Amino acid sequence: MEYTKLPKTEIRVSRICLGTMTWGRQNTELEGHAQMDYAFEKGINFFDTAELYPVPAHKDRYADTEKIIGNWFRKSGKRKDIVLASKIAGPAPFTEFIRTSGFHPKAIVEAVEGSLSRLQTDYIDLYQLHWPERTTNYFGQRGFKADPEETWKDNIREVLETLKALVQEGKIRQVGLSNETPWGVMRFLEEARADEELPRMITIQNPYSLLNRLFEVGLSEVSLRSEIGLLAYSPLGFGTLSGKYLGGKKPENARVTLFPNYNRYSNPRSVEATMAYAEIAGRHGLSLTQMALAFVNSRPFLTSNIIGATSMDQLRENISSIDIHLGKEILEEIERVHESLPNPAP
Repeated sequence: MEYTKLPKTEIRVSRICLGTMTWGRQNTELEGHAQMDYAFEKGINFFDTAELYPVPAHKDRYADTEKIIGNWFRKSGKRKDIVLASKIAGPAPFTEFIRTSGFHPKAIVEAVEGSLSRLQTDYIDLYQLHWPERTTNYFGQRGFKADPEETWKDNIREVLETLKALVQEGKIRQVGLSNETPWGVMRFLEEARADEELPRMITIQNPYSLLNRLFEVGLSEVSLRSEIGLLAYSPLGFGTLSGKYLGGKKPENARVTLFPNYNRYSNPRSVEATMAYAEIAGRHGLSLTQMALAFVNSRPFLTSNIIGATSMDQLRENISSIDIHLGKEILEEIERVHESLPNPAP
C-alpha cells in the first residue's frame, strides 16, 4: 500500500480509501466486516462513511452503515488504527427524514453526536459537509444555473465556528467538503485565512473518474495551490468502468441493475467512452477496472481514492490497483479518448 498525509496535517492515510455506502443495503453487516478485515490486512487505514449511508437513502435504513462500522470497531478493537471520515447530510428533499434545518449549529452538533454514538467512538478524524446548502451545480449538472427564488444566506463563518467548537471538544479532528465547487472551496478557505482560529477545510470529496474529470476544471488548481486534497469518489462510475454493463448486460445484484435510475454513467456517450477505454486496457494487458483506478491513483491532486465493492473479488481487484503504474504511452491514449469524448458523465 502507498500512503500520504491529509493536507497540512500529520495524519497518515492510505492512497486507497475504503468506501462503505453499500453496507446495510447491497451488503450485509457480516460482508461489511469481512471487507474491513481484508482492507486492513492489505494496508488500508482510511475508511469513509456518512450518516446518509447506505445509498439509496431511506428512513428505514438511516445510518445503518455507521452502525455496521461501529460494531466492527467494538469487535476488532482497531479504532485507533483507522483514520475515520464521516459526513453530515446536506439539505435536500430526499433527506427530509434526517433533518430539514441544514447546517445550523444545532443540526451540526446533533449530527456529530449521532455519528459518534453509532460509530462507537469518541472522535471522528475527518468530518465533511456532504454537499452544499446553496443552489449550485452538483449531481450531474455541468454548469451553474442561478435560482432567482433561492433563500440561502451565506452562513459559512457560522458553520466554521460550530465546527471549531467540536474540534476544541475533541469530537472531530479535521474538516472537509464534498460535492463542492471552486467558489465554495475558496469561500471556506477565505474565512479560515481571515481568522486562523477557525478550522481549515483540508479535503474535498468529489466524483472523479475517466468518465468525469470535471474536477480538473478549476478545482484541480485550487487543490494544488491551496493544498486541499481530493478524495475521489465513484472512480469506477457506479461500476460502469469495470465494463460489466457493456453490451447491454445487466449483472444480477449490480448497482445499476438494482437501481436503474442511477444511470449517470450509462448514457450513450459514456458507453462509447467506456468501450474506447476498455480497448486501451485490453491492448496493454490490463482489466478496465485496473486501468481506471490506476489512472485516478496517478493524479497529482489526489489524496485518496475511495473504492467500493459488493464482493470480495471486486475488493481484491480494486485494492490491487495501487500496484499498477501507467506509462506514458497508455496515458497518452487515455488523453486522446478524453479529448474526443470529454466528461460524458457530469
